[in-house]
Parts: sequence; structure tokens; C-alpha cells
Amino acid sequence: MTRIATMRAELRDDTALVATATPRLSWTVEAEQPGWLQASAELRAGNESATISGRDSVLVEWPFAPLQPGEVRAVEIRATAESGDTTPWSEPLAVSGAFLGEGEWIAEPIGLADPAREAQPFRVRTRFELDAPVRRATLFWTALGAAEPELNGAAVSDDVLAPGWTSYRDRLVHETVDVTDLVHPGENVLGATVAGAWYTEKYGFFSFADRVYGDQPSFLGQLRLEFEDGSTRTIATDGGWRADGNGPVVASGIYAGEHHDLRLTDAAWSAPGYDDASWTPVRVGPASRPGYENVPVPEARIAPPVRRIETLPVAEVLTSPSGALVLDFGQNLVGRLRLRVAGPAGTRISVHHAEVLDGGELALRPLRNAASEAHFDLAGDGPETLESRFTFHGFRYAQLDGWPGKFDPADVEALVLHTDMVRTGWFESSHAQLNRLHENVVWGMRGNFLSIPTDCPQRDERLGWTGDLQVFSPTASFLYDCDGFLTSWLRDLALEQARNEGNVPLVVPAALPGFGGPAAVAAWGDAATVAPWVLRERFGDDGVLRAQYASMRDWVDAVLRVSTDGLWAHTFQLGDWLDPAAPPDKPGAAKVDSDIVASAYLARSLRIVADTAALLGNGADAEKYGALAESSRAAFVAEYVTPGGRMMSDAPTAYALALGFDLVRDAAVRSRLARRLAELVRAGGYRIGTGFVGTPLVTDALTDGGYLDEAARLLLQTENPSWLYPVTMGATTVWERWDSLLEDGSVNPGEMTSFNHYALGAVADWLHRTVAGLASDEPGYRRIRIAPRPLAELEHASARHITPYGPASVSWRRAGSSIVVTAEIPPNTTAVIDLPGLDVAEVGSGRHEWTFADRPTPEFAGPFDLDSSTASVIDDPRAYRALIDAIAEHDPGKADEVRRDTVWAEGRTVRQSLMFTPHSLLEYVEEALAAITEHTPR
Repeated sequence: MTRIATMRAELRDDTALVATATPRLSWTVEAEQPGWLQASAELRAGNESATISGRDSVLVEWPFAPLQPGEVRAVEIRATAESGDTTPWSEPLAVSGAFLGEGEWIAEPIGLADPAREAQPFRVRTRFELDAPVRRATLFWTALGAAEPELNGAAVSDDVLAPGWTSYRDRLVHETVDVTDLVHPGENVLGATVAGAWYTEKYGFFSFADRVYGDQPSFLGQLRLEFEDGSTRTIATDGGWRADGNGPVVASGIYAGEHHDLRLTDAAWSAPGYDDASWTPVRVGPASRPGYENVPVPEARIAPPVRRIETLPVAEVLTSPSGALVLDFGQNLVGRLRLRVAGPAGTRISVHHAEVLDGGELALRPLRNAASEAHFDLAGDGPETLESRFTFHGFRYAQLDGWPGKFDPADVEALVLHTDMVRTGWFESSHAQLNRLHENVVWGMRGNFLSIPTDCPQRDERLGWTGDLQVFSPTASFLYDCDGFLTSWLRDLALEQARNEGNVPLVVPAALPGFGGPAAVAAWGDAATVAPWVLRERFGDDGVLRAQYASMRDWVDAVLRVSTDGLWAHTFQLGDWLDPAAPPDKPGAAKVDSDIVASAYLARSLRIVADTAALLGNGADAEKYGALAESSRAAFVAEYVTPGGRMMSDAPTAYALALGFDLVRDAAVRSRLARRLAELVRAGGYRIGTGFVGTPLVTDALTDGGYLDEAARLLLQTENPSWLYPVTMGATTVWERWDSLLEDGSVNPGEMTSFNHYALGAVADWLHRTVAGLASDEPGYRRIRIAPRPLAELEHASARHITPYGPASVSWRRAGSSIVVTAEIPPNTTAVIDLPGLDVAEVGSGRHEWTFADRPTPEFAGPFDLDSSTASVIDDPRAYRALIDAIAEHDPGKADEVRRDTVWAEGRTVRQSLMFTPHSLLEYVEEALAAITEHTPR
């Protein structure tokens, strides 16, 4: 039966709460009828109804009277197909206004009046009496820091690190919690445990780190009570509350970790009847740093909160060379430990966290100034459960010190924390290492999408680097429903940008004041234009473009002020950050000139702004920025592209930018650029030669230029540097550096070394769109593109994505000399089909299958000898393996030298590459090459 399968209001699935009075509505249809398309839909809420014509079913404008604060509506939908069939009415969807009315926020920031320590955690409480029946009780709360409110001895929610991190000068997020079931007649107690978290953390590098926002945390909250007689009462934080700084959370920090003294636990502190005579009156007002005195009126939450998502057991118990107890959880994760233990009072159990081992001990150097520890002093009253509350760690390994008695690994588990987004994307293939790479990308996103999109989760950083998010946003939007998450973060980006003359800070929130100056930085600042455009493309969200348009325009205007004749040059840039050729201590020393990166991004962002203006109906801006985009594009070509198809920086990233951003339009020149890119990739031995900027583009640029095999060799390379090299070294997340772990197992000597950075995992978007062949062809997957490009090295591959219209999937497999493709297209969408040799233009929803002829196997390039070109050798994995293995058998050092230093190109022979090699070894190499035949296993 055809039916409404799912419904939601605005951008969250985890709650009925919405942050706006006019939440947009989305629904999906489940239909057995193939080719199902919606002709119209009816919506009703109470005595209001509306009818919309056409196919719109994603983020449809609210058709009813605006919600009032706290109002709950039940919305129902039914859809009629173009065939005339109508679905039944859907199950009612509760939609609840989580926001407050104008002037209703009255809560003041409160905290310890006389703290004894820096960033001291505390508890606050207040009593109130109820002598009339309560119809509804709603708690609105936020913090300058993080808090866990309690009402009558019970936690009000299971959220973690709430309310999260925002740009504290301009934006606070309040939580909205229905606590009706927790209030009762008579005495009631509302309280909260509060810690500094991001608000009191010290940001910066080396010894220059300092607090930015405030010295002490604060809590803000108000409880609205609605009585059966229609009257209301609000209990809000003010000077009448009481505070205590001697609770079990003794010290807490994002970087340092946490210290609990369980002997100070008093389970009844937030319950009626508790004697709080030893508590003191609260401080009223924020304990802020200069410039951050303003406490903005909080707004309702847009994104899902951070939660405990899953638990992992101990995979292996190790003993380090120093004799320490080390636990391996088998997966680099973000979260913390939960311990169950019994021991004498005062026993201290300490936990130290690390992502990798170095010489069998925890590798702590990459943490830099982050202690990343947890300390627990036992109360000694029987079995106790230990868990940090206001911090998180990035780790795979944990060292336990002070464990009393015999250790049982069943008493420890790792809690995985991240923003509670819905998983929407999957990829699978016949290649086990490729599958592991994709899982590494997923785990990297999970760990770094925690309140904000961070660069890494473990060291003294964990900041919202804009460049990392910019390059990864397409991949993120496939793997998880992150529309609300990124929409929320983009609000902070725009606010920080407005304080910076249109320039986008390198990190958002801007916790590094003065770092890099107020200047614009390409690829990082372009998050202002790229991220909203990606959200529109992947989620069909035009609303984010409307909300962010001023920010998008202000960004390109800021860049135009420092550009000349369409080129952005001669300014500070990070460039193609972490090019593998860059020295460990100079991560910005890329092969490509940073002016090429900057000018390419200027042209691209101008084009995005022009297209956004046209979409929003701003014709004047569309014309203005369209002309500027074309001028910038033409200037880029004139300055950096030769007529012969060479880039002025002869580096893969330069070609990937020119091709990937469609900056070169001449077909013949594009062809030559693509050919040169393929030559460079081969010359480098099919090892990666790009950093943060080039990596998301290089495989697309190769594929679109007709060099799919070269892209495949680059993808599936296992030598260092490559995407799969970390997999061969046991990685379970994507690394910051291609060689964060060196081939001898030691940690890269660079000061900046993380084992959980998602930026280089942006290649996963190419896996989804090209290798598996599932892509959006119209915003929100309203029309889907089915265009797999089977790699010769794979037997099968597939991708599945929960689009805004419902689940879609594509899979392909080899069947003899044919490729069989199967696709599932959700109702109310169509799909454009692009398969070799098939004349299929477009299909409707349902299951489809096609077969086309596989590409012929390349002819054998042998026989091989010392006069064979190095290009022919590297292009045949059998010949390459024979060459390297033959040299390594006699001289491993020479083999490494040949592998790294040889230019693999036409016109260069093996003999020339080995010109300083002993004759006896040359003879051995020639014999090994001669043994390669067409029938040698690949």
C-alpha cells in the first residue's frame, strides 16, 4: 500500500521540538507503484488545512498560522500521485515550539561568588513550592560552559556537554526540556552541576594559550510552570539561588580532563529536604574576559545535541614495557571511559588516553599541552561507577593506574560521544582495505562532529577549522544528516565574520583572536560560500542560502578588496596545507603556489554567490557577481595556464583546481591539462601528491579527463603516502598527515600530528558518486544521477543513501565480460542514467537493472627489460613489483630510493633510473623483468 513513510518538521528527527514558529515540513512516500510522482499534497493541523500542488515534499514552507511559544500542533499529511491515487492520512506528527517569545528570557547568569580555583566546577540550587496542579512544566536553560540540570533528584535529560560551543559574544543556545513528570506538589528543587568546558578553556599554541571568553562558568535557566487554571509562573536564575563549589567534580577542562572525588558525592543535593545551609549566595552576572561581557539572549537549539551513542568493550589488555596496564579498544574513538570498581576510600584511579602506542607505551607527545586525563578518588562504599562528565578524549588506548585488586576488562567500556545525527550513507566494495578506509572516514567524522565540526578531538586544539569543514562537507552530507548541525555552525560563522570586516576566521567559534590576523585566507574562508551551497545541493535546503547570503556576499567582497584584476595574490595563505612533500615542520610548504589556490577559490566563490543571488531572485547581485566570476576565471587562465596546457605550478593540485572548478573552458586545453595531471600522478609512482586543497579534487579531475585507471591506481596505492598506507599501518580513522605514523611504526616528528582528522577523507565523496555511482543531479536528490565507473581492481561496489525523499542505492558487479548495475530510486524522484554504451535517459522510482559491456583489459605492455620506460613499468603492477622486489632482495635501502625518487615517465628508462647501480644487480633486475609475462598474476 502506498503511504506516508516518514515526516519531520524543520531539521531534526530526534524530537518534536522546533526552533522556529514556521517550521518547514518534509515527508517521504513508500510506494510499490513504479514511477510514483506526487501531484499534490494535503496538510492539516487542527482546524487548519492547506493544499500544495506539484512534487514538493522536502522542506516545504509551513502553511499554517505560526506556532506560539510552547504551542504543540499535530500535523497530518496525505499525498496524491499523478496517477490519481491518494495515500491515507499519515500518523500525526507532533510539532512543538521550543522557543520563547520576545522579552520572555529573564534568567541571569549565576555562579560561585568566591571561587577558590580557576574555572571551578560548582552546583547551584533553588527551592520552590507548588500548591496547585501543574498542566505543563518546561525548563529552558543554557550555560557559559556546560551543565547537567536536575529536578527533584533526577537528571532532566541524557544530553552530554550541553548546551555545546557557540560564539559566546553573539550567540547562546538554550535547551528546552519538558519536565512535567518531574515536578510534584509541595517542595521542589531545581539545580545544576556546571563546569567551564569550552567557555573557560585556554586556547592558543605553545606557551601563549590563554582563556578567551571567561574565567569562571555560569548557569542560566528558567522553569515555566503552566497550571490547570491557565495561570503561569516562572522560576529563573537570580540572586536568590545558592551555590556550592565542593561537589564531586573537583576540576574539569576540555584539554586537561577531569578530577572527581567521589567522597564528596551527595546524591540528595538536588532533592527536597536537603540542608543547603553551608552553601553560599550565588554570583549574578558573567565572570567574563574583557570584550566578552555581553550575554546574548539565547535562541532555541537547531542541531541535535551531543549524546552517548554507543559503547565499545575492551578489545585487548596489554602490559607496556614499563609495566603499565593499557587497554586497547580496537578503534580510535572520541568519548570517555566508564569504569565499574570497588576499592578503599581515597583510592585514586587515573586514566591516560592516547591514539597510538610508541614503543609499546602511550604516545603522549601528539597531545601537546592537553593532559587528557581522568582521575577518580573512590568513596569506598562498595561498587562505584566512574565516568567523566564535562570533557571528552580522542583515543584508542587507555592506561589505567591505581586499579585496586584484580582487573577484569568487563568492568571497563568506552563511551562513544558525538552530535546525535542520523546516519544516512554507506559504501561497500570487494576491496577490504578500501572498505576500511571508508569506515575510517566515518569514524573520523563521528569523532569530529561534536557540537561543532572540529579538526581533531585529542590534542590542545579541537577547534572549528573552517578549511577542514569546507573540503569535507560533501562527504559529510552523504554520511550523516548534518543539515541542522552545519546550519547551526554557519550562524556562528556569520556572526564571527561580521566582527572581522567580512573576513572569515580560520576557526569558528573564533577562539584564536589575532591568529593569522584579520586577513582572508583561501579555502578556509570559502567555507562561507561552499558549505551553504553543499547543503542546498545535498539536502535541497534553500533556506540556508537565504540565511547565509549576506555572509556569502560579504566574504567575496572582503577578498575583492585585497585582489587585483580578478587575481588574489601576494597575501598570507595556508595554501595546499599538508602537501606530502612539505617538511614536517613546514606544513604549508606545498608544491603548488598559494596564489593559484587563492585565485581559484576567488573565482569559485564568486560563481557560487552569483548563482545564489539568481536563485534568491536578486537579479542585480546575480549580474554583478556573475561578471566578477567570469572576470576572475579569465584572469586565472591568463595568468596561470599556458596555451599548451601546463600550469605555472606544475603540481597536481594546480591542475585539479583548474579542472575541478571549471576554470578552463577550452576543451583542447582541458584535455591537455588532464593529460598532464595524469602524467604527474604516474611520475609520482601513483602516490598522493596533494594536501588539504587538492585531495578532494584530484580523483574527479582525473576521471572527468578520461583517466579513470590512473585515479584507481592513486586510490588503491598502499605505499606511503597514500590513502591506504594508514590502513596498512592499522589506522581506524583518517590521519592528519599522510604519514602521521612512519613506516618504522614511530610517530611523525612534526609538532602537529593527529591520528583523527577527516579532511583527507574527502575522497569518500568520489567513492559514493563515481566508484559506486550515486549522486545528486538536482538539489536534495530530487533527481538522482546513476553513473558508476567500475574500477578494474574491484569485483563489485555499492552505495546506499537515505535521501530527503527516501532510501536510494546503486550497486554494480562483474558478470563475465559484463557489468550488471542495480538501482533503487525512491518515490517522487527520477534518475538520469549515464552508463557506457546504453541509451537510457531517465527513469522513475522503483528497482531497475542494466547490463553493459565491461571495458577491455589493457594489452600487455611487455616484454620488459632495462630499456623499458619507467612509465610502462609503473603502469603494470607486476613489472613494478618485480623491479622493486629484485632490488630490495640485494639492497633494501636502494629499493626505497628507487621507489621514492624515480620519475615514472615515458622517455625515461629503467636503465637510466638505475645508472649508479652495480652491474650484477642490473643483471638480476633484468632477469626479474624478463620473467614478467602476460600470464603472470597481477
